[in-house]
Amino acid sequence: MIGELDHDRCFERRTPFPLDAVHRAAGASFTDFAGWQMPVRYSSDLAEHHAVREAAGLFDLSHMAEILVLGGEAPAALDYALAGRISAVEEGQAKYSLLLAEDGGIIDDLVVYRTGADRFLVVANAGNRADAVAALRERAAGFDCVVDDESDDIALIALQGPRSEEILRGVEGFDIPELDGLRYYRAVTGDFRGHEVLVARTGYTGEDGFEFYLDPDAAPALWEALAETGAGAGLVPCGLAARDTLRLEAGMPLYGHELSRSTLPQQVGLGRLPVLGKPGGFVGEAAVTAGPDADAPVLVGLAAEGRRAGRADYAVFASEDAAEPAGVVTSGVLSPTLGHPIAMALVHPDLHEVGTTVFIDVRGTRIPASVVTLPFYSRKKN
Repeated sequence: MIGELDHDRCFERRTPFPLDAVHRAAGASFTDFAGWQMPVRYSSDLAEHHAVREAAGLFDLSHMAEILVLGGEAPAALDYALAGRISAVEEGQAKYSLLLAEDGGIIDDLVVYRTGADRFLVVANAGNRADAVAALRERAAGFDCVVDDESDDIALIALQGPRSEEILRGVEGFDIPELDGLRYYRAVTGDFRGHEVLVARTGYTGEDGFEFYLDPDAAPALWEALAETGAGAGLVPCGLAARDTLRLEAGMPLYGHELSRSTLPQQVGLGRLPVLGKPGGFVGEAAVTAGPDADAPVLVGLAAEGRRAGRADYAVFASEDAAEPAGVVTSGVLSPTLGHPIAMALVHPDLHEVGTTVFIDVRGTRIPASVVTLPFYSRKKN
């Protein structure tokens, strides 16, 4: 869930991170992202990627937007504002949902945590913070609730990988009474050395893991405690580059690449998310009900052989000698885990069937690729 860079819509106060000094001391390389100076890598992209798949990685996600929706009619307000049935979410549960425009285009994809009967934490993409806040406030105006942008008051750290729970249990001074039995997309409140922490079993890597929402002042101590505890278990700090290759292998869409204002949920494999017929409806329902045009592009997974990978914005052709493109790559990489090129692409619906061969124009050479089922990679479950 990393939002696309859009300087025109960014808030001004973005740096330094709560963890800025920690990252610099660790030798991080930085890149500008949604107005933040974000760690893109610490050692190497491949080493960080493999650490998450085999052991664990530590990510600073404090650039994400956190929006509190609070009040007696907060459930109804979110049912109207978002495509999903948020009122049905249980306390301590998280739900992935969509914020749609009237025409059905995707303003943002986000995660909603229900932290109380009338209290919800909406986590939006950094680049879409202003739009998400504005849309939620406008749509909640007729309901008895408040929408409060708390992004600058919350830090977010993610611990991801198969050894995440083992590491978390070893952190001194981190009390999480309900950690036993905490399921995927569930959250509980913990205490880290006197600081309240929302501990969520969520992530954006395709691995087991946790995300921690807490006071920015406490973030450096928690980061250091996790890093120290996990050092012997293979834990490493990870940047944006590894996060992107991990989410792509897991078939997770990225706003600004697979998702945008010009795509409807049905085009990108998210047609299951909107709940039609909710009392009061939701913004964008009519457009979702009507659906995209018959020839609107659809999202597919592509796998190729060799070492040359299609990248975002590379053209996709229906045949080796076709004159006009039939689609475009939205994200692509030489998969570190699988060892061959993978990509997601928006293509003409005639090409969506698994097994179909298409051709990606990689710097003037058309490389054959096969349509495959997403995700490319799924973790082994115990």
